[in-house]
Amino acid sequence: MVVGIICEYNPFHNGHKKQIDRIKQRFGPDCAIVCLMSGNFVQRGAPAIFPKEYRAKAALTCGADLVLELPVTAALSSAEGFAQAGVSILSRICTHLCFGAENEDADALMDVANAMCQEEFHRRLHEALESGISFPAARQQALEAMGCVTALLQKPNNILATEYCKAILQQKSTLEILPILRQGSYHNTVPDQENPSATSIRNAMEQHVAWEDYVPQAAYDVFRYAPRHTLIAGERAVLGKLRWMTDAEFEAIPYGSEGLWRKLMHNARSFGSLEQIAAATKSKRYTRSRIDRMLMCAFLGITAAEITSPVPYCRVLGFNSAGRSVLAAAKKQNFFINLGETTTDPYQTLETRCEDLYTLFCQDVPGPGGLGKTQRVIYEVKTSG
Repeated sequence: MVVGIICEYNPFHNGHKKQIDRIKQRFGPDCAIVCLMSGNFVQRGAPAIFPKEYRAKAALTCGADLVLELPVTAALSSAEGFAQAGVSILSRICTHLCFGAENEDADALMDVANAMCQEEFHRRLHEALESGISFPAARQQALEAMGCVTALLQKPNNILATEYCKAILQQKSTLEILPILRQGSYHNTVPDQENPSATSIRNAMEQHVAWEDYVPQAAYDVFRYAPRHTLIAGERAVLGKLRWMTDAEFEAIPYGSEGLWRKLMHNARSFGSLEQIAAATKSKRYTRSRIDRMLMCAFLGITAAEITSPVPYCRVLGFNSAGRSVLAAAKKQNFFINLGETTTDPYQTLETRCEDLYTLFCQDVPGPGGLGKTQRVIYEVKTSG
């Protein structure tokens, strides 16, 4: 039994540990857990608070057996692209996919996902979008017109859960789903010890409030002296790139269809902060998260063509003995490569650029470029108990 989790661990907290423990309780101690984790940039269009090697180490010390890196173009994709890439990668190595959701009813999630795969849905979605409403509202309207129960799509984890289910159906994946109730609020700004949100923990860090009670002790020991990275720390670097970008470069960034890239370009040349640029570009139709991803992709030089292309490989960040056994069975695919391993695929140029630019978001002194070449896979000795 090999159970996969698609995650960010930004940072790893008590809720994540509960999910891993639930999987072990359900399938037994011999079950292997594979975490496919976003690297140094996360889906909301921001740098991860801690570098990927620290987050991978925390996951391994708290029960994960193998940690893989979700490639950066997948990590910065929309919910659909994020899920599609995650399912595609984990289908190569796992038997089950576990995810948190506000609704644990696997059949209900699959029913909505199945409706979203129908041609009627796409037709109705297009019609709704043409009226000028946002994508979430258009999706809701299309599903309701099909007689679908859409209440569960009003919760953030359920939305991503249905995207996982949709990807499984579309890819004809053999992954079996294991929804686990996500307690607490995904958007809480004040941490809850039992069910904290990653957002609330990052807020506590920024406000210099104690946060150690919201993460497992083993994870806190890893994170305690790790370098922190924030968007505000690298804001001037991002603004500098935006001001020198050409019209053609703005046109090539992801999610800029229907002239949105022009609006973003105009605002990038007119305002003096990322907050002002994003606020001026956001609208009823275009969500803030979409704008934030556009801005980060612009800074990193990721194009629309690159964001939609299948990822050519997946890097291994770390494992223990059980994880090494899982990986050995999949190595013949030549898809999983080690952290720091050199490849001739052009994707590595993009990947290396993103690694080098990530250090500019460090709250302390930015690190040098080229660190990705010196990183090595983490081997965690699995202890009993």
